[in-house]
Amino acid sequence: MATDVRRAARPASAGVEPEVAEQFEDLEQQHETYELGMWLFLATEVLFFGGLFAGYSAYRIVFHAGFLEGSRHTDVTLGTINTAVLLTSSLTMALAVHSARAGKRKLLAGLLTVTLLLGAAFMVIKGVEYYGEYREGLVPWLGFRFPGPLAGGVDLFFVFYFFMTGLHAIHLTIGIVIVGVIAALARKGRFLREDSTTVEMVGLYWHFIDIVWVFLYPLLYLLSRNGGAP
Repeated sequence: MATDVRRAARPASAGVEPEVAEQFEDLEQQHETYELGMWLFLATEVLFFGGLFAGYSAYRIVFHAGFLEGSRHTDVTLGTINTAVLLTSSLTMALAVHSARAGKRKLLAGLLTVTLLLGAAFMVIKGVEYYGEYREGLVPWLGFRFPGPLAGGVDLFFVFYFFMTGLHAIHLTIGIVIVGVIAALARKGRFLREDSTTVEMVGLYWHFIDIVWVFLYPLLYLLSRNGGAP
């Protein structure tokens, strides 16, 4: 009964009443709980990617020359373009969260759509890059060919390259699907003002994906272009 009173006392956004689950006292407690849950999830993701980064760094020291040579065969132009695309998508996502809090339904839906399209553009560019590397014989287990004594180190570099960028692409694909669903619901007036928690949580996830790429970009693309420091 108390929950029903709280719901009735709270104004609806764009005709949609914010919902408070039975286990929460109010929207603020619900928001804080969801936020804590998202941060805990992201912490596990940090540990996962952190392990990959640590493994990459260790093997880079052991096979330094091979990793340098492998990095020289990455497409730094496409990598740089994709970095700019993702950073722009972080901006549009941040603006989308602000629009949700301000109750601007059309702007929210539009910004989420732009974010989705930027994520899709990243995937298309990455697909072009993968195809070019496949044609050059740089994909481990799929006709990898690299002449010279550094072939083993180069092969290992590209094992890490495809594994880390592939996992990032999977996370980004999930993010694109979620943003698409949220954008469709936002057009119906959902996730505004008091009910903006979902958009904020999706925003945290999206920013995490972008931060992971910010670390991947120098590790994979700029290794041979920063003086070769181990």
